[in-house]
Amino acid sequence: MIKLVVGCDTVEELLEWRAAHTPGQPWILRTRQTPKRAAELMDGGSVYRVFKGMILCRQAILDVNTVGEGPAARCEVTLDETPLRVAPTPRRAFQGWRYLEGKDAPPDLAQDSFGDVPAELARQLREVGAW
Repeated sequence: MIKLVVGCDTVEELLEWRAAHTPGQPWILRTRQTPKRAAELMDGGSVYRVFKGMILCRQAILDVNTVGEGPAARCEVTLDETPLRVAPTPRRAFQGWRYLEGKDAPPDLAQDSFGDVPAELARQLREVGAW
């Protein structure tokens, strides 16, 4: 699954927001629609996060639940607490969330490989094929 991040420009900002607004609670992503492929998502799936046009991290999906009934029904996707950085990959804006096929998912970054490169520099390196 792929989802835009609104209000945060970096993974660090997302983590700061999380610490300030929902400390000690499970990390839950709320959406209107329950994914039809929820079982697939819980079987090793992740939410890939898009920051300002770049996929920068992913979080493992732990659970997918529909809460409420009828028009008030919503979906809660419980995520792993630790975002894993991925190779910065450009992605155009879209609304809501989309499925991301495994073949299109950016690879995880090793902990010691370019992890501290600023997002803008990483984007430029990817554009010229140097990363």
